[in-house]
Amino acid sequence: MGFQMQPYGIQTMLKEGHKHLSGLDEAVLKNIDACKQLSAITRTSLGPNGMNKMVINHLDKLFVTNDAATIVNELEVQHPAAKILVLASKAQQEEIGDGANLTISFAGELLQNAEELIRMGLHPSEIISGYTKAINKTVEILEQLVEKGSENIDVRNKDQVICRMKAAVASKQFGQEDILCSLVADACIQVCPKNPANFNVDNVRVVKLLGGGLHNSAVVRGMVLKSDAVGSIKQVEKAKVAVFASGVDTSATETKGTVLIHSAEQLENYSKTEEAKVEELIKAVADSGAKVIVSGAAIGEMALHFCERYKLMVLKISSKFELRRFCRTTGSVAMLKLSQPNPDDLGHVDSITVEEIGGVRVTIAKNEEGGNSVATVVLRGSTDSILDDLERAIDDGVNTYKAMCRDSRIVPGAAATEIELARRVKEFSYKETGLDQYAIAKFAESFEMVPRTLAENAGLNEMEIMSSLYAEHASGNSKVGIDLEEGVCKDISILDVWDLYITKFFALKYAADAACTVLRVDQIIMAKPAGGPKRDQPAAGMDED
Repeated sequence: MGFQMQPYGIQTMLKEGHKHLSGLDEAVLKNIDACKQLSAITRTSLGPNGMNKMVINHLDKLFVTNDAATIVNELEVQHPAAKILVLASKAQQEEIGDGANLTISFAGELLQNAEELIRMGLHPSEIISGYTKAINKTVEILEQLVEKGSENIDVRNKDQVICRMKAAVASKQFGQEDILCSLVADACIQVCPKNPANFNVDNVRVVKLLGGGLHNSAVVRGMVLKSDAVGSIKQVEKAKVAVFASGVDTSATETKGTVLIHSAEQLENYSKTEEAKVEELIKAVADSGAKVIVSGAAIGEMALHFCERYKLMVLKISSKFELRRFCRTTGSVAMLKLSQPNPDDLGHVDSITVEEIGGVRVTIAKNEEGGNSVATVVLRGSTDSILDDLERAIDDGVNTYKAMCRDSRIVPGAAATEIELARRVKEFSYKETGLDQYAIAKFAESFEMVPRTLAENAGLNEMEIMSSLYAEHASGNSKVGIDLEEGVCKDISILDVWDLYITKFFALKYAADAACTVLRVDQIIMAKPAGGPKRDQPAAGMDED
């Protein structure tokens, strides 16, 4: 028997194979380093001139995007501390739908400054208390920066909507924000309910069709299905719609039965009765006034034959989510089995047509009048990745619309708010006594990350920009931001660049919370990873909804 080393200390307590990191150097600074790496990735894609990232995920799917939420989702971050930042950005993405990049980059900047303070000899708890004071002060100042009169908005006024949405869309698709904003604003205003606070993001759909360019895109009131009609009837105007969830076909019985057939006549009659039964069912649907049958599953040959005979248009929607949306668009009720529908269960549609767009046959179901509840943005573009990116920009636009329905206050964009916050929080730090003041001053410095990054990404001289911004703000022009196209500092009320107050508020709050959470960790104890299949992987063949 060989000489065995007796475990001592913490190793006696835990199973072998575990890892244990403690102390400033091993735990805190390593955590900060991981978060800095993550924010270095997203930082270069902040703002309108942000660079794109090419991410290939574990399923070999290619993403080319500068949308931070997508990037961190697909990166599959393993490090536990960096995961906290990812969770903060996910919270931001789900709460507001924009500003995920600001959350990660700002949290990374806060942690980097915290590292300098730790190296100077401050204890993490002092930094946390300073950061907490600073974020509370920031929220106070942010409220004072809100543009006067912006708290009341008519959410159906396109210009007011575009003015608030522009910044969110431009940060994803710079130079095309005018076209995209007008598409998104049209779509959102069409589906906005009577009480705008109940706006549902799912009601604005996006259909991506290859070919053409962005200027060929349009908004359709109603739904666009990426499939052809099944029968030969391709166009119906002002029709009633019957929706069958389980398919249109002869139903096989559950029980098994044996039929004895004695003579040829009986054999003939046997198949005839089946035909008569199908015809009777289809005729019942046709008699109820329905001109369109929508099926959620397969459509039998014989049923299709009778649908043609009674001049019924047949559509097949295999995804049950799409089927629900179709029911919402037309106001119909999906029936389970093929039978004569009640008049109340029928929906109405203004027109259903099959058109060919860029070599793809699509079915367009329009509902112009009445309480239209679904609008579809038809996007055209040259490659799949461009279309995906456009879709993300539209997604951000729609989410911003939802946010502005709840709270429409706006603050100056183009880094004007950040510089003003930096200046005022810095002044606040001079009034503090104790070691907190260093942390508060660093918190103020962290705001400079935004204008500096915007200038860097646009290829401008960041030192000049920063000093002229500070000079303008010190002389009382609190609305001066960066004009990225000309590379100078301008009053942003002329440029018309506004950010939603609620986006900034949550982004800064989540970032400060995430940074404090990472700083509170002083030991990392990792058990030995268990064998067996990995968690967190969805079953194969799940559809994306």
